[in-house]
Amino acid sequence: MTAGRTAASTYLRPAGALALLALGAIIRLVDPRWSDPIWMAGVVLIGLPMVARTLVGMFRGRFAADLVAGLAVLAAAVLFQPLAGLVVVLMQTGGEALERHAEGRASRAVEALAAAAPRAAHLIRGDTVVDTPVDAVRPGNVLLVRPGELVPCDGTVVDGFAPVDLSRITGEPLPVPAGPGSILLSGGVVLDSPLTIRADRAAGESEYEQIVQLVRTAQASKAPFQRIADRYAVWFTPLALALALGAWGVSHDATRLLAVLVVATPCPMILATPVAMIGGIDRGARRGLIFRHGGALEAVAGVTTVVLDKTGTLTLGRPEVAAVIAVPPFTEASVLAFAAAVERGSGHELARSVAEAARARDVAIPGAGQIQEAPGQGVTGTVDGHQVSVGAWSYVTEKAPDALAAFGTEAVDQTGLRAFISVDGAAAGTIRFADRARPEAARTLARLRSLGIDRIMLLSGDRETEAQSIADALGITDARGDTLPGDKLAVVRDLLAAGHRVAMVGDGINDAPALSAATVGVALASGSGRIAAEAADIVLLGDDLEGIPAAIGIGRRTMRIARESLWVGVGLSGVAMLVAAAGRIPPTVGALLQEAIDVAVILNALRSSREGVS
Repeated sequence: MTAGRTAASTYLRPAGALALLALGAIIRLVDPRWSDPIWMAGVVLIGLPMVARTLVGMFRGRFAADLVAGLAVLAAAVLFQPLAGLVVVLMQTGGEALERHAEGRASRAVEALAAAAPRAAHLIRGDTVVDTPVDAVRPGNVLLVRPGELVPCDGTVVDGFAPVDLSRITGEPLPVPAGPGSILLSGGVVLDSPLTIRADRAAGESEYEQIVQLVRTAQASKAPFQRIADRYAVWFTPLALALALGAWGVSHDATRLLAVLVVATPCPMILATPVAMIGGIDRGARRGLIFRHGGALEAVAGVTTVVLDKTGTLTLGRPEVAAVIAVPPFTEASVLAFAAAVERGSGHELARSVAEAARARDVAIPGAGQIQEAPGQGVTGTVDGHQVSVGAWSYVTEKAPDALAAFGTEAVDQTGLRAFISVDGAAAGTIRFADRARPEAARTLARLRSLGIDRIMLLSGDRETEAQSIADALGITDARGDTLPGDKLAVVRDLLAAGHRVAMVGDGINDAPALSAATVGVALASGSGRIAAEAADIVLLGDDLEGIPAAIGIGRRTMRIARESLWVGVGLSGVAMLVAAAGRIPPTVGALLQEAIDVAVILNALRSSREGVS
């Protein structure tokens, strides 16, 4: 079957064969002389092109299961056995249509990435701002990036302060404060306030464009899925041809050759896998798992190694208050109350986390006034007559210089994310933030280990310390932080080269190259958008990691049923071949018998759509 065949023609062929078969049967009741020409027309118009495609594939080095069916159709045309030939055509084209349905659509990750790329930039020329296509930006150009806009190219901030969301690119869960001298990557989202940046690279050389290229390269290098039927055809086809030729040679009866070829057509082999896969895909959909093509089921069934992104995948992807450290005479409750009071009016992610922590600990939040916020740095306000500042170390110590010494080791220890609080110029305390593991993460990892997954790895674009902290909490011994998209791709390729069958699990743009290159990519649809889903083979619709072991279980059960169905079909066909070689089955009866075998195979393969032990 050629790759250039369109989906429409794939489904029209069996429909046309069935229509001609039915038309000939109806006309035979009226005038038997016209039924054979109608059936022969189907063999010639639909069957012979099928034979031609099979032969072209052989000349290109593809030894496929379709060969026996093609020879059966050719022999039926030569011996003028149109009914037998058209039945074979119907079985074969029907199997092709089922395969096409199971394969699904190809990933459009590259197109999705390109569609989400920055398109325009605001070029500053003197006192004016001119909109220009991002491709026209050159190194050294000065650009304005407004709140909510994507950074159009890699550059350095020359003016302004604002938090920048880099989660799409690096996986860092929290916005990164940016000010003069900060280096920004294209694809980041500027929050709260405008930034003026100087372009360091053209858009075509930016970090975002490098991710697009990585995905394109990874998809191009990924081995294509091979039909299970074609693997079995390597030995089944020569055996069937030898038996057919032997029957002809002994009996000198060409109809015996045709009869053997008809019952040997590999439709049970061709049907077993796609029917089982369609059932597995349906079962997965009911579980909230989208298998984007049939090959994903076979790929996930053989997984031996699972690589997990951290932020938004293993973790919730949002900061939570992990600890409140008070400086006497302040208490944890008073520090949290002062901080929540001035932060309550802010839309910043950390501000919401502080307010949520106060409510969770039943801390009353007082009113605040005279709020002044410095985007990306901190906020100051008056709470019950006290001047309160909350924010980064540099911001708070500027407002309260006398607090420098009182913060002590908290100021020196810069690992993790934290907010400093001063009250009336004195150090009050520090709030530490952390991204928490998903509630089901530990259960998911235990289930993966019970399925025999021999290696589980964590990769994160977040800091090494943060990645290791989550890994330690979940019992993952192999964790790596500070990994950019290219680094993740390199790790996956190294694992593949070492013989591992790798499932990569992620949720963001920064995971897309690794998702594309892995044996099977698994994306969380609730993550950073559709780009990761387009790059993946399996999409988890629910915000639940337990879909990963469920997908492996469904894949394994589906492939087990597919192989059972295949062997049932091969066994029944083998018995029929021996009977046909003995001259006990005429070609037309053989074609109908083969249809009965197909029904048996389909009924067994449909078990994959029902719930069962995975």
